Amino acid sequence: MITTIFGIPIQAFLGQLLLGLVNGSFYAILSLGLAVIFGLLNVINFAHGALYMLGAFLAWMGMSYFGLNYWLMLALAPVLVGLFGIVIEKCLLKHLYKLDHLYGLLLTFGITLLLEGLMRSIYGVSGQPYSTPEALRGATNLGFMVLPNYRAWVVVASVVVCLITWFVIERTRLGALLRAGTENPKLVEAFGVNVPLMITLTYGFGVALAGFAGVLAAPVLQISPLMGSNLIIVVFAVVVIGGMGSILGAIVTGLGLGVIEGLTKVFWPEASSTVVFIIMAIVLFVRPAGLFGKEK
Repeated sequence: MITTIFGIPIQAFLGQLLLGLVNGSFYAILSLGLAVIFGLLNVINFAHGALYMLGAFLAWMGMSYFGLNYWLMLALAPVLVGLFGIVIEKCLLKHLYKLDHLYGLLLTFGITLLLEGLMRSIYGVSGQPYSTPEALRGATNLGFMVLPNYRAWVVVASVVVCLITWFVIERTRLGALLRAGTENPKLVEAFGVNVPLMITLTYGFGVALAGFAGVLAAPVLQISPLMGSNLIIVVFAVVVIGGMGSILGAIVTGLGLGVIEGLTKVFWPEASSTVVFIIMAIVLFVRPAGLFGKEK
């Protein structure tokens, strides 16, 4: 029976691999939301991390104030975050579509500061605990490792949501209309499609993915106003590596970089916090459009 891998105890190796998959799941679903918004709306949504944090806080508030369980909030919180995103798009972002990307970036960065400041003034920065749902507590002994049930659920749920999103955008008529509506809105409107409404709903869906990731993260991490800002820079790096606007690139790169980061903690712990950015620099040098991006 194998007890070590490259001199590392197999339990430690598999434990870091699982941790990498969990982190990669968050990277994948958050970068997917960013890729959807940028690919279809050409907006660099810097507020994505704050909306991820908002999803986690909504789950916590639903439990603490109204007694709503995890499963209900897993469905409700993304909807609420998505509705908030629709308000942002209708009231603010829609005025910036014809301007340089920098204006959208600055606006969403300002929204991030407002949301983080609001939550910090109400709840502080120490973090709020969120208990794991009863059905997913404990762990399963696989023989070669003990697999925490909730972390396995995070990986499965993230991959399923990512694949469904990819299929809808890349393989359905709705996805074709979304892509066509961003490239030639006048032509699509001539076929009776309400392009402005479609764009608004697309932004709402993109940020709803961030809210969904926030609820998934709530039992794993301490819920704090800064949880999004600690993650968003890495997620932007994932999007750049995969290719700005590439749906498949966001999913594959997010999961892959999470695993690489986890394994780096085993073999070279000092580099674990920078390995993603090292890979980004190499990819941009070799292929500026990203691994899955289209060269112009």
